[in-house]
Amino acid sequence: MAKTLGRSPSRFLRPRTVALLAVANAQILDVTGPLEVFGSANRCLIEKGLRTVPAYRLHILAERAGPVTMNNGLQLVATRAMRGRKEPIDSLLIAGGSGVREARQDEKLIRWIGQAARSARRVASICSGAFLLAATGLLDGRRATTHWEDCAWLAREFPDIRVEPDRIFVRDGKFYSSGGVTAGMDLALHLVEQDWGRAVAVEVARSLVLFLRRPGGQSQFSPHLAAESGREAIRRAQRHILDHPEADLSVPALAAVAGMSPRNFARAFLADTGTTPAKFVEQARIDAARLRLEQSDAAIESIARGCGFGAPERMRRAFHRHLSIDPSSYRKTFSSTLETRHDRASAQL
Repeated sequence: MAKTLGRSPSRFLRPRTVALLAVANAQILDVTGPLEVFGSANRCLIEKGLRTVPAYRLHILAERAGPVTMNNGLQLVATRAMRGRKEPIDSLLIAGGSGVREARQDEKLIRWIGQAARSARRVASICSGAFLLAATGLLDGRRATTHWEDCAWLAREFPDIRVEPDRIFVRDGKFYSSGGVTAGMDLALHLVEQDWGRAVAVEVARSLVLFLRRPGGQSQFSPHLAAESGREAIRRAQRHILDHPEADLSVPALAAVAGMSPRNFARAFLADTGTTPAKFVEQARIDAARLRLEQSDAAIESIARGCGFGAPERMRRAFHRHLSIDPSSYRKTFSSTLETRHDRASAQL
């Protein structure tokens, strides 16, 4: 049975340590989200008969073992202190959160991260945890990302890092960095797939009721996440765009939906959302097309028309601008309905 998953269980026989560093006032999902992915991988591998013991040994690290207060007031228990650990760290993950600003000033912490990162097989920052990893100097000359709100700050603070603000996660050598909060789960799924293959990653995604891992090149900021305007007229136009990507979404048409003149609408939309109507529309159409590519077997031409692009070539150019991939390749690599994905995974299992 092991061979049917495409990866031999002898890929690594002994459990590997995944250690997630959580400073005080870390973002709780930066900690629990990625660890749950690795924990689900452990369960999946044992249930499928690929292992008799867990593949990953999971630890939360902190300055000292014991309770660590998260930025929402809840506490998690660190199972190990950073110093004095016995087993080597295979994968070092660094959580972000509001506590990162203060933690950056802790020279001993930064020195420990640098030492641990140099000896680990792979190192990943989650969200604003990138600032702690960047402070070690190990990201200088490398590509990285963080939460979209903090990318400009990361670029200013660390000009030697090539910050990629429009990515779910970025890999440069053994160093990984992810966008905001739940993007850490996308990154963790990617790491599991590296170790155990796509079929296992699919099963883990299904068990967590997640979409199959988003590509690292996919934008972490979409119109669905954009802060709504304070003006009801602009909110009405936003909802119309998201609900009807195939419609006429020109400025005059949207101004009519909002009950404003085209000139006033364009100005108000930019002031309230920070982007132009045209850019918002294009991203909304890309999001709609992406979901249809992932969740249906509809023809590319049909999706292009249904999402307002008209010609497939226009959709292809938009995908290249925003996702650096063409629609056909996107579908082939990241797509299909949950049932189809389950059928493929079951065939491999």
